[in-house]
Amino acid sequence: MSAPDHAAQPQDPAPGPASGQVPGDLPGRAQQDDLLALLMRIGDDHLILGHRLSEWCGHAPMLEEDLALPNMALDLLGTARMCYGYAAEIEGGGKTEDDYAFLRDGTAFRHILMVEQPNGDFAYTILRQFFFAAFMHPFWQEMTGLADPRLAAHAQKAVKELAYHIRHSGEWVIRLGDGTPESTRRMGEALDALSPYVGELFETDSISIALTTAGVLPDMEVVQRQFDATVAQTFRAATLPDYAPEFAHSGGRRGRHTEHLGHLLAELQFMQRAYPGQSW
Repeated sequence: MSAPDHAAQPQDPAPGPASGQVPGDLPGRAQQDDLLALLMRIGDDHLILGHRLSEWCGHAPMLEEDLALPNMALDLLGTARMCYGYAAEIEGGGKTEDDYAFLRDGTAFRHILMVEQPNGDFAYTILRQFFFAAFMHPFWQEMTGLADPRLAAHAQKAVKELAYHIRHSGEWVIRLGDGTPESTRRMGEALDALSPYVGELFETDSISIALTTAGVLPDMEVVQRQFDATVAQTFRAATLPDYAPEFAHSGGRRGRHTEHLGHLLAELQFMQRAYPGQSW
């Protein structure tokens, strides 16, 4: 299915930094700690949302989506693996990517609250995916020109994946928002439910400010302007109201999560918790 004329069209990424370039001007240990925190945030966002999308496998409303949603989940899990692998190298001590995914308690996770919410109906899932992709695409696009060579290299790949995620989920937002009375109602309810979670994407703190100053993390105001433009263009085509949340949920970046995360981790981590250290 080709993208509608009104769907947002992501731009090609800028060239990445030269090989061997080192990130930023922060003191070594301080920068490592901040970079480790960033990798946990990005990795956790992608792991948890990837798991949520994978729950649709075998349950999607049509065969195309039974393939598309798990494929997008695999893209997200690939980014999570990159982040956890990089974090393990920084932290040392024999850490592996599996330790971060399977052996942490819920309070140690640093993802945004949106991604841990139950899937709800298809409209809810697809709008959540659209919001996340509309944020992550400009985020990675900006990262291609920043100082950390490993993140910049991954960004070159991620922007291509996220361009598809925006196109695919954006088409569905338009189709459902400007569709039947039932689909319009469901998309409107999804928008009401998800809007309060979007603001957390753009939260800044001492860690993000330090990394932005060091040239490792993009300016969130730049990312938000691109996000807002993508959302506005797609919502106009979908005949959805302007996106204007009155408040924003917060806490995920500080390990304060909803009860839904505990249920998700009980499933995600079962094998390693029940049979620790096993391989097959």
